[in-house]
Amino acid sequence: MQTGKRKLFIGLAALAVLGFLLYRSRHLLHLSSFSGGKLWASIRSANPLYILLGIAMIYVCYALRAMRWQIFQRNLGKAKFWPIYRITLAGFAAIFLLGRPGEPIRPLLLSRKAKIPVADMFGIYVLERLFDIVCSAVIAAVGLLLYASSEHIGGGSSVIEKSTRTGGALLGAGVIGIIGFLAYLRLHGSGVLERTLQGWLSLKGWRAGIAKITLGFARGIQTIRTWRDLAEATFLSAVHWYFVALVYLFVSHGFGGTLGTLGVGDCLLLLAITLVGSILQLPAVGGGAQALAIFAYTQVFGVEKEAAVAAALVLWLVTFASCSFAGIPLLIREGFSFGQLREMAEHEKEELDEEAARGKVK
Repeated sequence: MQTGKRKLFIGLAALAVLGFLLYRSRHLLHLSSFSGGKLWASIRSANPLYILLGIAMIYVCYALRAMRWQIFQRNLGKAKFWPIYRITLAGFAAIFLLGRPGEPIRPLLLSRKAKIPVADMFGIYVLERLFDIVCSAVIAAVGLLLYASSEHIGGGSSVIEKSTRTGGALLGAGVIGIIGFLAYLRLHGSGVLERTLQGWLSLKGWRAGIAKITLGFARGIQTIRTWRDLAEATFLSAVHWYFVALVYLFVSHGFGGTLGTLGVGDCLLLLAITLVGSILQLPAVGGGAQALAIFAYTQVFGVEKEAAVAAALVLWLVTFASCSFAGIPLLIREGFSFGQLREMAEHEKEELDEEAARGKVK
């Protein structure tokens, strides 16, 4: 009976995700000509071996994230790989269950496990985001070079070219600014910055938010003590994102046809488009990595609408939802319920606010 309920729940969840994708892409797909039969045929014909390879590779990506976190954490206290890896999976599963409110769960669990102050872990979390932003900008730049050197299919190529060039320019400018900002913090410390922003911490609204994030950067950058730390973290970040591109490759090849002809360079371009799409809205499509993946599949690579939707759906499940296979049991093992996770997220936010107000972020 429980197995039947589980299958029903999974089926309803898949239908909900599919409906969301179709809704977000309704202007692009021209649903009057969209064939549900072809969509179902594309899903049924997918090669499960490639999908399983994608799932295995995404777990390797989580392992690389855990290794990078270990590098940052080892200068603050105890840092062992396997506990960090397990909590990494559990933390991303919490994001899958709760959405954005679940993002603070991972730093909080890691803080409790290693007995390190939450504010220190928040600093690592912000630093981790920084490395991802820089790598995303590099991937976008590579994608733009690949796009400029290849022929394009479909009427949406000019829209993508304009959007990716604009987004790439913004990302490039952001990377230059971030590097300069980090160099200043690392050389001169964060005391001046803290004194400058101390007045903002007592305010409400966007100023307080900017102050907390900026001081989080300052705390996080201090965890990089040597050039070796920086080199190792940079290397792991680059490998991580390259492996994410391989996940895109495996999922695409799992559907055969035109999708099966995509190479690693094509998947880097696809990844770049979805990353750029996280900061830009494409005309008539809107945001969302899934809709942008469909847009790129159909307009850049000439994939049929139905196959593109199927691939985007599976890509989302593999890259975002598959962590729940191990992550949810790990959360249960830690003794947390759905309601407790929400309470933990709220509690951590309040604790960080209190520490920031007392000026402990330095």
